[in-house]
Amino acid sequence: MKYLVILLLSLQASAGHQNLKGGLAISGYDPVSYFEDSGPRKGTKAHQFDYQGATYFFADRENQQAFAQSPEQYIPAYGGWCAYAMGASGDKVKIDPKTYKIIDDRLYLFYNFWGNNTLTSWNDDEEVLKTDADRYWTQLLATQ
Repeated sequence: MKYLVILLLSLQASAGHQNLKGGLAISGYDPVSYFEDSGPRKGTKAHQFDYQGATYFFADRENQQAFAQSPEQYIPAYGGWCAYAMGASGDKVKIDPKTYKIIDDRLYLFYNFWGNNTLTSWNDDEEVLKTDADRYWTQLLATQ
């Protein structure tokens, strides 16, 4: 069941709902690096991989290969949009790639600008917000 939910939540790429800038996902951050002890690192053009209409950059060849073998394991939830905003209102809001949380082996990204860190609000009511975000995201994908 967990992998079915991950598959459903990751269908954003083919639906065109990804948070991309010039086709680049996560502002060029290496999605695999979020799962490493060192935390998120910027990737480079030298190590890139295209997946479902998005280009992902990686810090090194090993991370690029790990992603290529199992991209669904690393792509961010809700198309890379702010998880809090998705849960609170179903809106697609930009993120700060350094503000994130791993929940059940899934990457969630958050808005963190001008003194408003939505990860803090997410942590205050994570269960409800995650349930609502999943519902809003499913509805958004269905309107494609």
